[in-house]
This record gives sequence, C-alpha cells and structure tokens, in this order.
Amino acid sequence: MTTLLLKNADVLVTMDEARREIAGGGVFIRDGVIEAVGTADQLPTDADQVISLAGTVALPGLINTHHHMYQSLTRAIPGAQDAELFGWLRRLYPIWGGLTPEMIRVSTLTAMAELILSGCTTSSDHLYIYPNGSRLDDSIEAAATIGMRFHAARGSMSVGESQGGLPPDRLVEDEGAILQDTQRLIETWHDPRRHAMQRIVVAPCSPFSVSRDLMREAATLARHYGVSLHTHLAENDNDVAYSREKFGMTPAEYAESLGWVGHDVWHAHCVKLDTPGIGLFARTGTGVAHCPCSNMRLASGIAPTPAMREAGVHVGLGVDGCASNDAAHLLGEARQAMLLARVGHGPAAMNARQALELATLGGARVLGRDDIGALAPGMSADLVAFPTGGLDLAGAAVHDPVAALVFCTPQSVRHSIIDGKPVVSDGQFLPLDLPPLIATHNRLARQLANGTP
Repeated sequence: MTTLLLKNADVLVTMDEARREIAGGGVFIRDGVIEAVGTADQLPTDADQVISLAGTVALPGLINTHHHMYQSLTRAIPGAQDAELFGWLRRLYPIWGGLTPEMIRVSTLTAMAELILSGCTTSSDHLYIYPNGSRLDDSIEAAATIGMRFHAARGSMSVGESQGGLPPDRLVEDEGAILQDTQRLIETWHDPRRHAMQRIVVAPCSPFSVSRDLMREAATLARHYGVSLHTHLAENDNDVAYSREKFGMTPAEYAESLGWVGHDVWHAHCVKLDTPGIGLFARTGTGVAHCPCSNMRLASGIAPTPAMREAGVHVGLGVDGCASNDAAHLLGEARQAMLLARVGHGPAAMNARQALELATLGGARVLGRDDIGALAPGMSADLVAFPTGGLDLAGAAVHDPVAALVFCTPQSVRHSIIDGKPVVSDGQFLPLDLPPLIATHNRLARQLANGTP
C-alpha cells in the first residue's frame, strides 16, 4: 500500500456536491484513491510521500472529451490554415495517408505531454485513420508509457469519395474488418472497472464518412460489450446540409434513427444542434464534447452551450485535433469556452467556475464516469495544481485565484497527480525527456508533410 499527502493549497477546488473551495486544503491518497479531503487538521500528518501545494490553486484533473492526437504532426499546414471543415479535411486527408505506427506513437506521446502540462489527466482520442499498418494499439501503448487515464476511441471511415463520402477511397476500410478489429480491441484492452486507466470506445468517424449500416452495427457491438459510443455531429452548416441531402433528416434525427442517443453516447462539436436536438439529448442523457477553439479556427460557429446546459445536456470540453486547434491546452479551452459563450450569448452566459465545471465534472459525465472530475473520498486520485504567484496572474490571484485561472493567461501545471502518482512535479514532466521527443516529432512531421520515407 502506498500513500500520498498533498497539503496546504492556497485554494482546493473540490467540485464535490457542495462545490467546496477549501482554503489551505489538501488531499490524502491511498493506492490511487482519495481517502480524505480537507484542511491540515482534518488530514493525516504522515504519508509515504508528502507534497506541498502552497502557492497554488488545486483542482480535479481536467478531462478532455475529444481529440485527434495524430494531428499534432500537421499543425499550421499551408493550404489548410484558412479553410472550413470540408476543405480543411480534403487538404489533409492525402497527407494523413502517410501516417505510420511510429508517427501514431510519437504524436500521441507529444499530444499527451502537452495536455498533461495544461492540467489534463484524462483524455479520449478519436483515431479514425489506419494507413501503413497503424493500429489503435500504438496510441494505447503510448498512453501507458506516459501514465495518462485514457479512453481510446476506435474510429473508422468506410464511405469514400466514389460512394459519395468525403475521404479518398484509399483511406477507407472494409466494414466487416472495422467491426472485427473493434471487437478485438475491446476484448484486449477495455477495463470496465471503477478507477480504470484504459477504456475502449466505439467511434465511427462521421455521417459523411461511414454508412448507416456501420453506425447501427457499431451501436449493437458497443452495447453488447457495455462500452461507450462516440462520433462527430452537426459540426457546421455543410455537415447539416449533407445530412439533409443524404438522409432527409437533421443530424440529431439521423443519430436518433440509428440508436445513437443515450447515456452511453457522446457527440463532438454539435455547433448546429437545433432546439429539438437539444431536447432529445437532454431527455436521453446524450453527451456533447464542446470544442470552442476548433469551432472558431474552422469558422464552424458558436455552439449553443448555454441552451444545452439549461436543458440539462451533459457537456464536456474537447481540444479537438491539434490541426484544427493548433494547441492542446485544456485550461485554455475552458477559458475559450467562457469567452465564446459570452460573445455569442451575453456576459452572463458562462462564468469562470462554470467553465471549470465543464472541464471536470462535465467531462466525467460525458465519458460516463463517476470516479473522476471531483476531489472527494472514494474518487480516483487525479489532481492538478496551478501556480498563482507569477506575472500572468499578478493583480488577479489576490482577488479570486480560482477565477483568475480562467480569466487570465492559461498556466502550466506545477503539479499533476494521475492515479495517485506524480506525473509533473514542480513543473518538471516526469515520464520522459521532452526535448528528444520534440525533435523526433518534428522530424516525423516534416517527413509526413513531404511524403518522404
């Protein structure tokens, strides 16, 4: 048995049922699970390891509900910098066709390191392209190397250009093979237990890249094994037009017709989710991964997150792919969610603490988890601490250090604890040496863009 004591945070944001914020708060952890939360007089005085959180705001580890980690290799690619979703994809599909297993592994390590330093402790990743022998296993093994809590989404594309889809024919897969590999991944890697570090998600890519049959069969497979379902939906006007033209339905109607609603389903973006769709998602417990930076980068629009939240829809945050955001800073994403809600719906549409709730509890609900997203006895020991004494928060942290994290320049973590284990300590990333990783990542990015072996 191993114990860890984290103590003396300036403010400990619990996100528990009472939404307590504890001055001088700390957490006592045993074997990866929180045993006690409170002030120094409410916690044990000794542990196998003791870490001071003085000079920080501590909060539950942030949760990323939508990502494409391989896209960290194609950030700021010329020709895709100023396009909307469909044009952006058409520019990048041919480049992504050169992905290799090494590129998947290295890009996952890079993306996860970036996420962790931004306060993220749990991430999903939607990998839907598998050229040149690439497998989802490459991402899963990278996550284990770093120690991140991971929901690996087995994406897929089966409808190419010749069949009226968007991706090139050479990048789509046979639907039987997709389902077979998805079953293999679930049986090999999925952990259904509470506090699991690794889960598998069934995730056909989008209405414009897979068939009705695959969507239905994927849902059947997922529910047979009790795993979650994920896809893109209602991302922009072209996405909605495609659904109306091809299926004679809105995206939400299309999802409902295929059984793609329920507590075990979440959809990415939903920028153009209409009022009936919001009501449907609220009634059925269907979740949404809100990706404000990506939605702005691709000019997709302003998602109706205030209406979703008011209706009772489960909403979490996603950084989305590093080529449709060009960053993977989850605290920054919370800030952007607040600002975008305000510019679209007024200054009362979202406050700082509501933005942090989206990044923690909201994400946990979207992923169907009751063991992360809050600091309370019995919860998984995922905690991050951001420094408050620097230049960027000067004149803010003295007034409201919790709100300052969202209103001011997004910080990097001083400490990150995942599953009760330090992953960042005093700002140092512990799992691996970053400069060699970055050098390898840049070499592979050039190789991929140039089409050279």
